[in-house]
Amino acid sequence: MAKNLIIVESPAKSKTIKKFLGKNYEVVASNGHVRDLPKSQMGVDLEHDFEPKYITIRGKGELLAGLRKEVKKADKIYLATDPDREGEAISWHLCHALKLEPEKTKRITFNEITKNAVRNSIKQSRKLDMDLVNAQQARRVLDRIVGYSISPLLWQKVKRGLSAGRVQSVALRIIADREREIDAFIPKEYWTLEAEFIVDNLKKPLIAKYYGDPDKREISSKEEIESIQRDLKDAEYEIKDIRRGERNKKPPLPFTTSTLQQECARQLNFATRKTMQIAQQLYEGVQVKGHGTIALITYLRTDSTRVSDEADTACKAFITENYGDEYIIEGVVAPKRSQKIQDAHEAIRPTYVELTPVQVKDSLTRDQFRLYQIIWKRFVASRMHSAKYETLSVKIDGNGHRFTSAGSKLLFPGFLSVYQSEEDKEEKNPALAKMKEDSRLKFSSLKDEQHFTQPPAHFTEASLVKALEELGIGRPSTYAPTISTLIYRRYVVKEQKNLYMSEIGDAVNQIMESAFPSIVDVNFTATMEALLDSVAEGKVEWKTIVRNFYPDLKDAIDQADKALEKIKIEDEVTDVICELCGRNMVIKYGPHGKFLACPGFPECRNTKPYYEKIGVRCPKCGGEIVIKKTQKGRRYYGCENNPECDVMTWQRPSGENCPKCGGMLLEKGNKLVCEDPACGTIKEKPKS
Repeated sequence: MAKNLIIVESPAKSKTIKKFLGKNYEVVASNGHVRDLPKSQMGVDLEHDFEPKYITIRGKGELLAGLRKEVKKADKIYLATDPDREGEAISWHLCHALKLEPEKTKRITFNEITKNAVRNSIKQSRKLDMDLVNAQQARRVLDRIVGYSISPLLWQKVKRGLSAGRVQSVALRIIADREREIDAFIPKEYWTLEAEFIVDNLKKPLIAKYYGDPDKREISSKEEIESIQRDLKDAEYEIKDIRRGERNKKPPLPFTTSTLQQECARQLNFATRKTMQIAQQLYEGVQVKGHGTIALITYLRTDSTRVSDEADTACKAFITENYGDEYIIEGVVAPKRSQKIQDAHEAIRPTYVELTPVQVKDSLTRDQFRLYQIIWKRFVASRMHSAKYETLSVKIDGNGHRFTSAGSKLLFPGFLSVYQSEEDKEEKNPALAKMKEDSRLKFSSLKDEQHFTQPPAHFTEASLVKALEELGIGRPSTYAPTISTLIYRRYVVKEQKNLYMSEIGDAVNQIMESAFPSIVDVNFTATMEALLDSVAEGKVEWKTIVRNFYPDLKDAIDQADKALEKIKIEDEVTDVICELCGRNMVIKYGPHGKFLACPGFPECRNTKPYYEKIGVRCPKCGGEIVIKKTQKGRRYYGCENNPECDVMTWQRPSGENCPKCGGMLLEKGNKLVCEDPACGTIKEKPKS
């Protein structure tokens, strides 16, 4: 009997696949990549048409020897690495490392690890797709050239161990731009006014919001709100209009990689890396009681919301059986196809919809269960009918001013029976639906409240993934590694989900923006991603992209190198004396930014925190205002006499006091703004 060998990446995947095949199939794992570019050098021959120099990854020798023995016994070899460009490249590297014969080697792919999918893939086996391999080679070579060309300049300018990357540097730029936007934001005052009415057939008071007079009007000052309240002092109120209607809330689409990462960050507080690690486990297979080792979800790296006809039919049958025909959606409304979507794989969904989260809960870890549950619910909800609401809006007039109130009541839950976000869980003022056209109302009270506009939110991992996807930067497989690298390198710090620029990250970004503007240009990077897609489609030769890219990069590196040669970078000597040996301490860069160190190292190893003075006196105690960092590395400004003095601000103090209230004036872009938003003082920043 002929012996067939199937090579996959992971032992978990091999265990899952093995149960679907007969005794004449052997399934082994390569444990990921077996060849790569060397870490000790660039590994790309710039003089000979950018030919990559691949080497066997250290520690893989013994594993490859074992795989070669299995290859010799086999009549046919099937390469079953993941169904994406990286998986195609791993298969190609296996062909070279194991010296596989083309005539007996085939490539198989499957979007889900089920019996039918695996067996069908063997029937539809094919040759390696060199277009996909070359698209991955182009990405790897471009990233290596950028990283290994620019990183040494960062070592020279800032500190050793820093790195630049084609995608990570753009992501850092996006975060830096948001930080600047937040720092420059000047809050604007606005007011809201609410009226409370007693309605004869409602148990609870009716709260209506001020709308205008009668056209929509924004209230921007205390004087305006007081004027409106004077007009309304003895007003008689009447119901001007009541409108009833129905509103449908459409079900969500199944998960893509990006939307899964965003939703897990919001609902489960998972980092993007953690989401992908657990999803990989569910995709490759877990031990489920009564079923053995099975894969619970489909492939996890996808930008498509497409679902196979088979899965769609199975899901609708499940909904009919458990909820009823009225819950099934009539057709599926898909979003407009974007040019950025590759649509190579299905959406992320459960492989067996009949395996509910409750049935597999005892076989999964807590995090595996929570992730499977959210994927299962989202998929089932995507095949269900819209939720239907009864809506009612009311307009109330009094002395030329208008108040409005709106409410909704759930009529038919539809997909909400399975999947609800936080905003879906509460009905909006449902009692209002009982209001009638002839209802009588009695004025009770007015409530005014002062507000200030808020700056853009700091990026979280979830919102950064969304921004990268919308801008066309990176692909589903790159979001998590990109963000993980920024955090690992300490270019950004993560506090309570928010991402903040660190001192080191700020320094690196400034160099990248000044010396390599094209590398950190959003549009340039998005265009490069589109070109890589063209390679995968067989439209462009991969080395053409590298040939066109490298000359401009080399010119930029040469110019930056010359500029840096003129700067003799030495440790800055301070007036702080080392108490151990008497030397003047110097400023050095560490993993968290600047610190004071004794120049007598290694004889003297004394170090201290470095607090940079900004030339501004504390308005409370007269001490120096210095730049400090939180425990995780986020920068702020505080008094040197802390904790005795509690003066602290995220924005840089200007040294001027507010002429109106005496508070600190803070620098926000090209303006000086009072620290107290209620004061509202804004001045032009003096030109330095």
